[in-house]
Amino acid sequence: MKQSDIFRDNAENCLQLAERSEGQPAYNRYSRMADAWTALAKEQDWLDGEVPPVKDGVVQSQGV
Repeated sequence: MKQSDIFRDNAENCLQLAERSEGQPAYNRYSRMADAWTALAKEQDWLDGEVPPVKDGVVQSQGV
């Protein structure tokens, strides 16, 4: 199993905890944790070379 898949599993677990949480503070906390795990998974995919470092459509500055 890839490291990014483990991170995505952690994100899914946090989302499940958020759904079962009692109260808005706990829900917000677990949702933020899920977002963080998802960001780590995306970064790990980039580090592993599975996604390009620059997305198409990025405008590069031109020397004038």
